[in-house]
Amino acid sequence: MDPLFQPIKINCLNVKNRIFMPAMHLGMADNFKVTDQIIDFYRERARGGAGLISVGYATVDELSGNSLNIGAHSDDHIEGLARLAAILKEEGAASCVQINHAGRYNMSFFLNGQKPVAPSPIASNLTREEPRELTEDEISLVIQRFAHAASRVKKAGFDAVEVLSGTGYLISEFLSPLTNCRQDKYGGSFENRIRFGIDVMRAIRSAVGDGYPLIVRMNGNDFMVNGQGREELQNYARALVSMAGVDALCINVGWHEARVPQITASVPRAAFAYLPRGIRDIVQVPVIASHRINDPAVARELISDGMCDMVAMGRSLIADPFLPEKAMKQRENEIIHCIACAQGCFDNLFKLKHVECLCNPRAGHEKDRSIIPLSPEEPSRRVMVIGGGVSGMVAAVTLADRGHRVSLHERGNRLGGQLFIAAAPPGRSEFAEFARNLATQVAIRSEKIQLHLNEVVDKSSIAREMPDHVILATGAVPMTPPIPGIEMGHVVQAWDVLMGRAWTGQRVVVVGGGAVGVETALFLAEKGTLSSDALKFLLVNRAEDPEYLYEMATRGTKQITIVEMLDKVGREFGKSTRWGMLQDMGRLGIEHRVKSRVLEITGRGIRIETSECVEELEADTIVLATGSRSENSLLEDIQALGIPCNATGDASQIGMAFDAVHQAFVTAMVI
Repeated sequence: MDPLFQPIKINCLNVKNRIFMPAMHLGMADNFKVTDQIIDFYRERARGGAGLISVGYATVDELSGNSLNIGAHSDDHIEGLARLAAILKEEGAASCVQINHAGRYNMSFFLNGQKPVAPSPIASNLTREEPRELTEDEISLVIQRFAHAASRVKKAGFDAVEVLSGTGYLISEFLSPLTNCRQDKYGGSFENRIRFGIDVMRAIRSAVGDGYPLIVRMNGNDFMVNGQGREELQNYARALVSMAGVDALCINVGWHEARVPQITASVPRAAFAYLPRGIRDIVQVPVIASHRINDPAVARELISDGMCDMVAMGRSLIADPFLPEKAMKQRENEIIHCIACAQGCFDNLFKLKHVECLCNPRAGHEKDRSIIPLSPEEPSRRVMVIGGGVSGMVAAVTLADRGHRVSLHERGNRLGGQLFIAAAPPGRSEFAEFARNLATQVAIRSEKIQLHLNEVVDKSSIAREMPDHVILATGAVPMTPPIPGIEMGHVVQAWDVLMGRAWTGQRVVVVGGGAVGVETALFLAEKGTLSSDALKFLLVNRAEDPEYLYEMATRGTKQITIVEMLDKVGREFGKSTRWGMLQDMGRLGIEHRVKSRVLEITGRGIRIETSECVEELEADTIVLATGSRSENSLLEDIQALGIPCNATGDASQIGMAFDAVHQAFVTAMVI
């Protein structure tokens, strides 16, 4: 039997499979209340076949979150929670609510000017606000509020309660010597620092009873300097089970301010699975692995290899709510994988927007973007989609699902377009996965979508087909700025470098420090470094000192300098990705000159002007990453033929892949 679809028991709760959707802040609550948007979002994931869904996090008191969180700190919240619990049960999923207190990660902005609270008055690197230290009486009150919130969760009809005891929030702030400098019974020794967390779990157990499942989500390693590593957190896991009667442990990694990437595409799939493995070896309750598990094959292997008992698939189910059903019905090739771009999920939260998804334009819009087939009164149109990149494929698939007759025309020999350029830099290969996933979606609709590869579309071919409507998704082309010397042979385009169509010398200057410039610099800086396979071989065989291997893994053979006119590089990246990119640039020795204007390209290199001087940088190759322009030259021909037309993606306006997906979907919905 498929290990992913074996049932599992948590206390008295029977879960139909091993897929757990962890709680994720969605930004969809309204003054702590469950909204129709939340209901619609989770209904879709329950229909898709997840075994256990955790919602939240939910607040335990007024200082524990903000009004965009689901609330569990008042009886007024029970009605909305009960409605959500009933929907999840109706759709066949077991359910729980994650309760949490943000501690010093909260902000006075969300608390009407009140200070956030913490075990000690130590500011976080995220908020820069000094929290107020909790008194012992206040600690006792917070513990009781956790218990009361858990009671409301049970009363609302959820099958279990989960407590967040990690990620840098209040309970983990008590656990860590980095943030707990107390001199009372809640600080100092390990036994004292775990006291708050243990007391919270004991109070919850007393409130909900022995037969009600209690799950704890905790760090396997907080990845904080002077914080808590594996060993101490393993001891905490053991204490949670033996001293507080916890029924299952979900293992995550890192605090929000940790300098180790946790969620971005640079993190290999299941990279942190060694942490739940270490905890599973010492406890006798189900252990759940999490982080970057976006494929059933990976999940299945983790379970069958004894690394964990269940897998947490959060953003994977944002990208494709029906991943479990597809895996169960041997349709895994049809899955749309999360590519860990973080553009719609985490980056949206920094903007105080609700969760969306690059890969799934319906995420967060389940009701208003429901695909409704054409009615008998609506004519099925013949729609010609020109361009087989991300925008063209999304448009074609959406049009076909609505009932239109679609022809998709691509000048190259494969679908995907610029997604393959985006996939070329190190740690970005998931973009190619998305290209393949969309191409599969086109292929399984072959009866509705006529695919034409290696076809250059012009006015005459459009006239021959004479469709009812055209979607122009021809993307963009790189720009060539008017710099003296630009025509020299050692000047190449970044897109050509990333696609392997151009070679560079040892000394490289990248002109342009936007997303493409940074990614190209990282791509080139990796040249000559040890591959992951070589690194493991040399490490396992103790062929070299680990410090030397680290150096060989982070120092390539090229000298890279980025020249950027503005005051920052990588401005287009979201917050979730940019800091990691900058960290990689520093580690790989990439230099950058900001506020620098290119004056001339010479035979020896490039002359630039800064606020201080004019200088010449010696270079063997100059790489242009100076932006792109829309390629929509067919627009006039289409208009001359009198055919209604919409341009989407970069053919309409230069943007990110996220913009291309959403614009194409919305455009296809109104034709």
